[in-house]
Amino acid sequence: MDEFHEHELHTIDHPLYEILRNEEVKKFNQQKAELAELPSFAHGDFRGLDLRGLDATGLDFRHAYFRGADLRGIDFSRSRMEGSSIASAKISGCYFPHRLEADEIVMSLNHGTRMRYAILPKPPAGG
Repeated sequence: MDEFHEHELHTIDHPLYEILRNEEVKKFNQQKAELAELPSFAHGDFRGLDLRGLDATGLDFRHAYFRGADLRGIDFSRSRMEGSSIASAKISGCYFPHRLEADEIVMSLNHGTRMRYAILPKPPAGG
């Protein structure tokens, strides 16, 4: 069962968001590279989009909605993905942030749950 509700999605008022929503990935990557500060795509609606080739480095996709999107080959390892959902997305070849455990990814892919980051142990005091 999908846990997202329409009211949780935000329309993001930024030209890069519109470019991405129009699946113009090459144009998005070019314009992203020219920005000193990246916009947040938190709570964004990316349902059903073909985002293959996306440079996701540094992007904030917290609580974003990727149901049915084609994400094949995207490196999300340096993106923020906590709380996002990838229900029924195509994820072959994706890298995900190291704090996302495999079972969180599978639960989100199969059941639409939001992905939660693993709680990392605190380093020992004085070390």
